[in-house]
Amino acid sequence: MDARQLRYFLAVVDQGGINRAAETLLIAQPSLSQSIATLERELGVPLFHRIGRRLVLSDAGETLVGPARVVLRDLEDAKASIDALKGLRGGRVDLVTMPSPGIEPLTTILINFSRVYPAVTVNAEAAFTPEEVLHAVRTGVCEIGILGSPDEVRAPDLEVVALESQPLILISGPDAVTPSRPAIERSELGGHRLIVSQRGSLMRTLVDEVLASGVEATIVAEVAHRTSIMPMVLSGFGQAVMPSSWAPSARQAGATVHRIVPESYLHVAAICRPTHLTPPARALMDEAHAYADVVPAPWEDIEPRGLSGR
Repeated sequence: MDARQLRYFLAVVDQGGINRAAETLLIAQPSLSQSIATLERELGVPLFHRIGRRLVLSDAGETLVGPARVVLRDLEDAKASIDALKGLRGGRVDLVTMPSPGIEPLTTILINFSRVYPAVTVNAEAAFTPEEVLHAVRTGVCEIGILGSPDEVRAPDLEVVALESQPLILISGPDAVTPSRPAIERSELGGHRLIVSQRGSLMRTLVDEVLASGVEATIVAEVAHRTSIMPMVLSGFGQAVMPSSWAPSARQAGATVHRIVPESYLHVAAICRPTHLTPPARALMDEAHAYADVVPAPWEDIEPRGLSGR
């Protein structure tokens, strides 16, 4: 078993089949099939079950995925260490983030990280649930995950850095009628047209609780891709319940922001596997620790933080 075989194996896993993997690797399909067959013979177990034209991971294949990713990353780590001796500072960090933490605190963390590794490329994959982020890190698809959860993030098998707790806010267009004070009671959402995210999210849960309490608000749109929400709000189509990470960009765009009381919080954390991190990934996690050590500003003055104290 060698690195080439492991790389080919993971390509088949990630691309979902031999043909697409061969195209990605720029090799002939028969050569890739032969490499996988040789690896299976060497291990003495099938890595895939052939079901018609589909390949489905066997139990042995599922077991191999994580260690294979670690081995290849260790090789990249070794090469990066040699390159560092030659004065090179390149490389890549693969991370996965949920939408709201991907605005903040990720932006501030990356700004500080770039001072240490200015030539490192950060590849940020998207996920929409905490479970997706945890799975991507545990299986080695990404080295680092940034996630938000209604509860404090707990994962005994991973390194977890609690970054901050973001209160939920109401974002309204410039022409919306809203209180002059900085907070709005849940009961005051009556009569509002609300743009919500998908069921299961903290933001949607708050809206559902408000409706269940008898407040007569109207859900006018369910939006999975949250980048679509701000244009809808600014156009006057509706108002949105979002984590406070959206506050600076909302205000800059001309929207108004109110904290919703009683409060609900999105608990944001950075996670990684406890071992086998590449040097840039370790540096990025160090920046996450530094961010967590900075005392947050009051919510009314929310701006990207962590820069002035460094």
